Amino acid sequence: MTLAFGQQMLAIPGPSPAPERVLRTMHRGSPNIYDGELIDMVPGIVEDLKTVACTRHDVAMYIANGHGGWEAALTNVLSRGDHVLVLATGRFAQGWRGMAHRLGVTSDMIDFGTDGPIDPARVAEALRADNGRIKAVLCVQTDTATSIRNDIEALGAAIRQTGHDALFMVDCIASMGCEPFEMDNWNVDVAITGSQKGLMTPAGMAFVFFGPRAAYAWQSADCRTGYWDWSLRATPEVFYNRFCGTAPTHHLYGLREALTMLVHEEGVRAAWARHRVLARAVWAAGDKWAEGGVVRPNVRDEANRAVSVTTFLMEGHDAAPLRDWCEKKAGVTLGIGLGLDMTQTRGAGLFRIGHMGHLNAHSLLGTLACIEAGMKALDIPHGDGITAALNVIAQAA
Repeated sequence: MTLAFGQQMLAIPGPSPAPERVLRTMHRGSPNIYDGELIDMVPGIVEDLKTVACTRHDVAMYIANGHGGWEAALTNVLSRGDHVLVLATGRFAQGWRGMAHRLGVTSDMIDFGTDGPIDPARVAEALRADNGRIKAVLCVQTDTATSIRNDIEALGAAIRQTGHDALFMVDCIASMGCEPFEMDNWNVDVAITGSQKGLMTPAGMAFVFFGPRAAYAWQSADCRTGYWDWSLRATPEVFYNRFCGTAPTHHLYGLREALTMLVHEEGVRAAWARHRVLARAVWAAGDKWAEGGVVRPNVRDEANRAVSVTTFLMEGHDAAPLRDWCEKKAGVTLGIGLGLDMTQTRGAGLFRIGHMGHLNAHSLLGTLACIEAGMKALDIPHGDGITAALNVIAQAA
């Protein structure tokens, strides 16, 4: 007998659960890709994506995952032999750095560890000491391995105050649509996201937003290739230029529905506020679980925690039995531990809760309650996290 029979809950940090509305609108025959509804629909998608990113500048859309977005961003602004500064708070900035190296771009990296954010003062110091070699600064707003949230507004201000010409490039794959990000106001030159997290659409599309400084750098970038070149995608002469060939037709229908929900029904800022409350419920539960001395959030300071994912450490325990119990006994799939840096491939003592996208109070509370039930079943010491989470929801609602 299992209590997992019924609707499964996917609580991994992406892909997030797609709304039924999105899935239903994707369940259709292939449309005309030369004229009609599909072509007419895309300009509205572009404008709504800009609303989510808080930018009035350009966006290029790709049939790709987030790694494709990384490569698209790099190839459009850099040349072989260029040098970048990478700001790491976990695996994903390091992964982006590795992609840059494979393109012939060299780098320096400032590693801020795996439990705290980027220090803008240290970045400013590095830029002031630079002799013009650094062409771009790369960072991640939310690292889904560590669940650290970086203050992009403060970092953008610090970079610009130095007077350095480096482009500011931000991976927002696990944060856009979930927490505040204001590309133009925060001096971001390039921003990257994907369809499968805060944008509530199945994995398969990547989006690269770019401002005028990045568009200027494009003119001399010799890493550019035909497929990744963002110029025709952002301002296509004919529709097929927008996707360098056949459009991702069904993803576009799903994205249209998801953006209607996010931008026009809920509102982007309301979505930010919802994610903040639900994240606080996770943090409240996690801080109480920590009283048992085994399970605790990786990021101790609440101010530095991401609102879309929380990574938990299990001191002296393998997290696999708890993850297995939740999935097989209760129908909740938790995120595996990726390891907190590139040298740890498995992260056996970690589990992650994704709380992003199409999520409300009852689905989140069910996830937290199943995790706590698993702790009870497996005799893992813990405090009463559920009452703490309930209090957050009750007060906020």
